[in-house]
Amino acid sequence: MRTKRTSRRRLAAVSALAIGTLLATSACGGGDSDSDSAGAGFNAGINKVAKASDKKGGTIKYVGVQDADSWDTTRMYYAFAFDFARYYSRQLVSYDGAPGKKGINLKPDLAKAKAKISDDGKTYEYELKDGLKWEDGKPITAEDVKYGIERQWAQKVLSGGPTYLKDILDPDGKYKGPYEGGDFKGIETKGNKITFHLAERNGDFEQMLAMPTNSPVRKDKDAKSKYALKPFSSGPYKFQSYTPNKNLTLVRNPSWSKKNDDLRKALPDKVQVTLLTNPDERDKRLINGDADLDLNQRGMDSQGRTTALKKHKGNVDNSQSGFISYVAFPQSIKPFDNIHCRKAAIYGTDHKSVQTARGGPMAGGGLAINMLPPVVPGHDKSDDQYGIAKGKPDVTKAKAELKKCGKPKGFKTTMAVRNTDKADVKSSEAIQASLKKVGIDVEIDQFDGAQGSSIVGNQDKVKQKNYGMVMYGWGPDFPSGQGYGVELWHSKKIRDNGNNNYALIDEKKVDEGMDGAIAELDPDKAADKYAAVNKEVMKGGYYLPLTYLKVIQWRSSRLTNVYATDAYSGWYDFVNIGVK
Repeated sequence: MRTKRTSRRRLAAVSALAIGTLLATSACGGGDSDSDSAGAGFNAGINKVAKASDKKGGTIKYVGVQDADSWDTTRMYYAFAFDFARYYSRQLVSYDGAPGKKGINLKPDLAKAKAKISDDGKTYEYELKDGLKWEDGKPITAEDVKYGIERQWAQKVLSGGPTYLKDILDPDGKYKGPYEGGDFKGIETKGNKITFHLAERNGDFEQMLAMPTNSPVRKDKDAKSKYALKPFSSGPYKFQSYTPNKNLTLVRNPSWSKKNDDLRKALPDKVQVTLLTNPDERDKRLINGDADLDLNQRGMDSQGRTTALKKHKGNVDNSQSGFISYVAFPQSIKPFDNIHCRKAAIYGTDHKSVQTARGGPMAGGGLAINMLPPVVPGHDKSDDQYGIAKGKPDVTKAKAELKKCGKPKGFKTTMAVRNTDKADVKSSEAIQASLKKVGIDVEIDQFDGAQGSSIVGNQDKVKQKNYGMVMYGWGPDFPSGQGYGVELWHSKKIRDNGNNNYALIDEKKVDEGMDGAIAELDPDKAADKYAAVNKEVMKGGYYLPLTYLKVIQWRSSRLTNVYATDAYSGWYDFVNIGVK
């Protein structure tokens, strides 16, 4: 399935954005700017709204060091692109405009209400709001929504984006897509109503619908592979100009009406994006006031972060992302086919030294005690089966596990690490040093992170290079245990190439737990089930969790209504930010 491969593509991009530039620095220092009235205060946008306002006007200025993988909603898979797409696209349902965990509440968007669910959870019906319009004033129809979703089937032309709905509605791949003719029966439209027929129950179906991938596209405006150059707007802004890798400008869509959109404040008159290649230059522009926000939401680089924390602390938020850094133990490589050898490596790791190598608590993140990040429903902060929260290696337990796995004197292994990620390289060296003390001799092999799918994702390559440990990072496609964990944990996701289940987990309890959680329609009950799956995964010692990633995020003093939301991996909700 295409989703399997593009999940890796998104991960590589987002990992580079969210992880790759976090270098170790001192946590903070310098002037007392916590009460900086101009900047609103340190962490003023965390779990609350910094400078709440409904005032319209002005131009918001973004600066970034990487363009979107695509501005075509069907093809995008970068997390910041999902967030930015809210400016010019809408979905049947979308996330609430609220900080923190409140942001993951789904609300009607194009639809009048959330789904009418029937057929034991396999049929979802929606009715569109009245008065919805495209940027040229023509009505947005149920057929437009259906066509926009059907574009996921056109993988020969529009590859790159997630295909969750394609895989759920057409698991056998019978439909050939809108460009090859025919009508897809899994989505029915009648007037302003649209109905989806699922092959199996899936409690996250509406979460998937909220992804920009499922935005409406009008057939007569579909430029296919060139659509990314100027998507046709269903949201509050429209494309005015775009030069790839240089700049992008959005202006107000006069046909959009606040009366039928409760989720987007759309405060600025104009949205400008400038794209650079140098992170230091990006940070200088932010600090000097020439730009307001980092488009990529990667967090500031070492030099800029130090300056911001010392002199402009009131302008930064230390946001908790939805990403985790970890080491997986491929069971195809001895001796990690033995649970006790895996546990020996977990117990023998000096977690505090790894955290320091990744940038410390502020720039690297908190110690990850299990594999489910805090922003994903089901995270259990009490599930610390290996005493990781203590931060110290447990040498006694590590050596006891080595005896149980028949390696009392230790063993040698190789750890695969991305050379494109400085934080990964530094933390791999910290792991290497601590495991050496318990008798595990780790050789570090660096590889090109852009080629991860065909290297650590290729089972033959893993065996050929004897990768007993694979260091990587991961984040949710949407905020649920399925959106985060199905690729990492479920045996059906094990692939010869493009594999993400590096540990090769093929455990009945894990599979059944995931299947049960996915079929659960009550989100609270589903969260509990995902927590149970996560506990089972940790019990098996398949992963060595490292840190729950955090970043230092800049917001200019001009900005109003700024807040980080769990709906977008702990990053700012772009479409609701205003400017003075």
